[in-house]
Amino acid sequence: MKIQIKSVNISEKKGTKKTPLKSILLNKNGVEGDAHSGPWHRQVSLLGLESYQKTEEASGTKLNFGDFAENISTEGMALHYTKIFDRFVGDNIELEVTQIGKKCHNGCEIKELTGDCVMPKEGIFCRVIKGGQLQSGEYLQYIPRQIKVHIITLSDRAYKGIYDDKSGPYSEKLMKTYFDENQRQYDFQRTILPDDEEQLKSTMLQLVANQADIIITTGGTGIGPRDITPDVIKPLLDKEITGIMEAIRVKYGLEKPNALLSRSVAGIMGQTLVYVLPGSVKAVKEYLGEITPTIEHSLRMLHGIDAH
Repeated sequence: MKIQIKSVNISEKKGTKKTPLKSILLNKNGVEGDAHSGPWHRQVSLLGLESYQKTEEASGTKLNFGDFAENISTEGMALHYTKIFDRFVGDNIELEVTQIGKKCHNGCEIKELTGDCVMPKEGIFCRVIKGGQLQSGEYLQYIPRQIKVHIITLSDRAYKGIYDDKSGPYSEKLMKTYFDENQRQYDFQRTILPDDEEQLKSTMLQLVANQADIIITTGGTGIGPRDITPDVIKPLLDKEITGIMEAIRVKYGLEKPNALLSRSVAGIMGQTLVYVLPGSVKAVKEYLGEITPTIEHSLRMLHGIDAH
């Protein structure tokens, strides 16, 4: 899908209308010469003609591009249906969506002019991935972000075909349901490995090198002689996220003391979230039920987006 640039706009002061220009220059901090430029996640703002038309019909007021203080006025899609990490790519520039909507400034000139500022609901904000010149009339390609998830089942018997892997497919089912509910696009892959330290380590490193967003392992979290998963993965983590697994163990351990024997861990490798889960289907359901509500926020934090 493509959107057309209808206008490019800047202002020297926040909370005011922006002035349309023939072209703007995007650099690593945003729009050169614009008040909102800076080393943060809301460098560039966009608003669609579709939002302008809706506001004009409701208010009876004729509006001009830049009146809602957006840097880039577009036509072709309802921008507020995009998702964080989606991208807009042109011949010279590339933008990544970092926020949908925002609160108006106190005493916002735009709200006083129109009676209701649409930016908090339908404006989107991006950071610059690739800088360059942008002018009205150009087109940008909209590229939705696919969340790349890889699920690894650790089991000697499943690897040998003695029994079918159940926890891997079930993990995929639960995660797909989560992403569908959040209208996220995704790409899933699954691997079955024996309880082998070298194979697991090399697989983890390769997946991180291939920029997986999330790695979930199932199996090998107990205290048996072949339960090696946490022992292999823990040293690979750049940061451990201890709270999630501690909370899960406590929650389910109050009813089932054996749940406290799980050595499951969570953490990050580079920009990849890693979750090491037990191998039973029941445990997978319990763990992912607690993990999935944290995933979106975790991904944003991991990529330097302040979601607070």
